[in-house]
Amino acid sequence: MASPEIEALTNALARLPGLGPRSARRAVLHLLKRRETTLAPLLSALAAVNERLETCGVCGNVDTSNPCAICADPRRDLRSLCVVEEVADLWALDRSRLFPGKFHVLGGRLSALEGVRPEDLAIDGLVRRIEAGGIDEVVLAMNATLEGQTTAHYVAERIERFPVRVTQLAHGLPVGGELDYLDDGTLAQALRARRPVA
Repeated sequence: MASPEIEALTNALARLPGLGPRSARRAVLHLLKRRETTLAPLLSALAAVNERLETCGVCGNVDTSNPCAICADPRRDLRSLCVVEEVADLWALDRSRLFPGKFHVLGGRLSALEGVRPEDLAIDGLVRRIEAGGIDEVVLAMNATLEGQTTAHYVAERIERFPVRVTQLAHGLPVGGELDYLDDGTLAQALRARRPVA
């Protein structure tokens, strides 16, 4: 049986997404076995992030500076703004290096079942950013779920009075996807969004 401190570490890791109790135990054993090369650097990195972590006052990203590195980057296109539900979505889109503009994190999505209302999200902050001017396009990059699309529709209604082009990410067939394995909603969206063959 492990000591209370090791059990506490295992329980803390088990609460992370994608790690259950067994995976957490394996991770702890790995960290303990390679204490100098793995555990010490991990502890140092966690302490540094914990000490310096901030939420960006402009877009809602999390970083070790405020404004975050994305908002402070002068090479970013100030005229295009991509609205996402969560920081993880921002990081995924930014990792693709396909969107050159700035971001805005709502901090969730509207959900009657979970009690998430418009005032619980950073929609007012988004409206203020658009109201300040200089933005030509707002890309609504919400997840292709009922709640995500409801949120996108609500945001589009809130910003329709501004002279900005509002676009949305395309939905449909994934690259490499086989029709037989796709759900009805994905197939329906792919059929609705069909386009001419070039």
